[in-house]
Amino acid sequence: MSEAKTPTPTPPGDTYKGWVFKWTNYIKGYQRRWFVLSNGLLSYYRTQAEMGHTCRGTINLATATITVDDACNFVISNGGTQTYHLKASCEVERQRWITALELAKAKAVRMQAESDDSGDDFPSSSPRITQGGGSQNSEVQSALRTLSNKVEDLSTCNDLISKHGSALQRSLAELDGLRLTGEAGDKIRQVTERATLFRITSNAMINSCRDFLTLAQTHSKRWQKALQAERDQRVRLEETLEQLAKQHNHLERAFRGAAQANASPDNKGAAGPGKGEASDEDDDNEFFDAMEEAPEFITVPADPQFHKRSSSSISGLNSELCADDQSLNEEPLAMNQESPSQELVPLKKRRTRIPDKPNYSLNLWSIMKNCIGKELSKIPMPVNFNEPISMLQRLSEDLEYHELLDKAAKCQNSLEQMCYVAAFAVSAYSTTVYRTGKPFNPLLGETYELDRKRESGYRSLCEQVSHHPPAAAHHAISDRGWTLRQEITVASKFRGKYLSIMPLGTIHAVFEKSNNHYTWKKVTTTVHNIIVGKLWIDQSGEIDVVNHTTGDRCHLKFAPYSYFSRDVARKVTGVVMDKDGKAHYVLSGTWDEKMEFSKVMQSSRGGENGTEGKQKTVYQTLKARELWRRNPLPDGAETMYYFTALALTLNELEDGVAPTDSRRRPDQRLMEEGRWDEANAEKQRLEEKQRSARREREREAASQRTSSQSEEAVDEDSLTDPSLKSAPHDNYLALWFERCEDPITGEEIHIYKGGYWEAKERGSWENCPNIF
Repeated sequence: MSEAKTPTPTPPGDTYKGWVFKWTNYIKGYQRRWFVLSNGLLSYYRTQAEMGHTCRGTINLATATITVDDACNFVISNGGTQTYHLKASCEVERQRWITALELAKAKAVRMQAESDDSGDDFPSSSPRITQGGGSQNSEVQSALRTLSNKVEDLSTCNDLISKHGSALQRSLAELDGLRLTGEAGDKIRQVTERATLFRITSNAMINSCRDFLTLAQTHSKRWQKALQAERDQRVRLEETLEQLAKQHNHLERAFRGAAQANASPDNKGAAGPGKGEASDEDDDNEFFDAMEEAPEFITVPADPQFHKRSSSSISGLNSELCADDQSLNEEPLAMNQESPSQELVPLKKRRTRIPDKPNYSLNLWSIMKNCIGKELSKIPMPVNFNEPISMLQRLSEDLEYHELLDKAAKCQNSLEQMCYVAAFAVSAYSTTVYRTGKPFNPLLGETYELDRKRESGYRSLCEQVSHHPPAAAHHAISDRGWTLRQEITVASKFRGKYLSIMPLGTIHAVFEKSNNHYTWKKVTTTVHNIIVGKLWIDQSGEIDVVNHTTGDRCHLKFAPYSYFSRDVARKVTGVVMDKDGKAHYVLSGTWDEKMEFSKVMQSSRGGENGTEGKQKTVYQTLKARELWRRNPLPDGAETMYYFTALALTLNELEDGVAPTDSRRRPDQRLMEEGRWDEANAEKQRLEEKQRSARREREREAASQRTSSQSEEAVDEDSLTDPSLKSAPHDNYLALWFERCEDPITGEEIHIYKGGYWEAKERGSWENCPNIF
């Protein structure tokens, strides 16, 4: 009989493997088999290689009995058909298996008992556990079960130690009673073996104790952290409750004061604390829950009686309200202004359709995988990504709702005017909600005019003044008393899952009658699901609309979309404040649908110890009124790149436009007509022509610098044209705009210098470069 290999000792109760001799029949006798003890099951195989596919037999130790025959033999039987007669290579090896089997059996019996009693342990408490509390309770119960199992392992090891210790004591007693005979050697060997068995069992118990101690320490630290987190949460809840109590007390006193003032016979009562009992709040009063991102302010409806009082009673309630503000209680903003004497009739019928978008298949990842982290304006893209308009035309779409600026120009009150300007800033994003296509990058020197003077009273001009970095200057002027100008530089980064577009630059709106000058910036646009899923667009960030003439300010917040938020998607909120920081209007709505305004009647600060240490302002407002609403899309817009009615007319051919106008761009025209392959070829030609023109400008600039340096005793200011020093990175001088310092922001920007519309009337375009 060959000797079996000794298995590597492992912690008792865990997986245990090794070679053991198993009785097969009277012909073959004991045969060596590979035994595996795991999860209360003892299985055996002919070889280790069979573990992956063929198991020769398995016995469940939970219902098995383990008996010892002699020094090396032991028997495992489940009382039925399964009985294993096993033989170890030595008594020490047998005892290792016996110890492991006893521990595994004890654990299997406990697991079976817990499984049988699981339905009766916590039948009534389980339905009461919340989702968050259930996970914590489950974790605690699991830890307790694990600790209990370790304690049971210690108890089993203790029983084994007692058993083997008694046997060792008996052997030692027999050794003491022996005389010097031939049996002394055998007894000494027996004592040695039993001492070895005792050492093995003691080691097993020590290992179990070590595991128990480590596990207890780990869970002790976790429970300490959980306890500290619960204490912190309790403190925060107490602070929040205190803040809410203060706000409730303040609102209740304000409500009672308003009710008392309303009940006064001469309506001269002040909005202060009153002694009378306040009536129940109307059902129309709605208190909005705070957002997940901790809003900066909270709005609550003001007393409904505010809507019905006369101007004199309002003056008595709040002497700071001016006459212009009082007209807002029953009429929309600027409704008291005179309307135009006559409606302007369009002189030209604009188109309402463009060719449908072809159904071209595109392997997006094959193109975008090399663009991660790069500036997309420097990467040539096929027209498959584009929509058939240029960035200059897309910039002109900001005037989609120019009526807001028309109404703002009529306002005599700067705070009213600020509401319309803020709504105009938000309305510029309503055209982007479904527009996932990228506009064409304009060529350097490309222009675009939008002449709607006879129809809507305004006309607009855009010019691409720089290519690297890409920058476009825009100037629009209206006969109705406003001017809009901006220079926008677009920075874009592809992040793998999404594309971020960051417009850089300041937008200016100047009103002729009031001389109010407003500025604001654009927020970040994010295109999601670039690789997988349906593309969708989100706008996020903050905008500060500032009136540099009066100091008024409007802070707008574009909330990023969150799957877990309870708020409406694409939400925008804002507050219009005067130069002293006093709030007059609250704006709310969505950037893709509508904006509303509410007149602030009273405001109050939150408690001293607000959530996260921040104070929130509570605004009592009148009923919200609509300020702006998005126009519906034309019929069939889904097959026309989701263009709006204005966007459908932007690329319509017109007579008399400049040779550099985007309408004359051939690749863009081919794409609109559905000839995408030809458009891609034409796009590559134009880009190569632009690169050649840039190299030529760089050579001329280098030649000019060389010739200037060779001249001696020449004034430095006479070396080059002064306007060339302020040229952008492309060494290009804009044709219709000049680079200068903005008197408001101090930025170096391009401002319209005039001459375009005069040149159009003359029909003289001699200075226009040949870019197409």
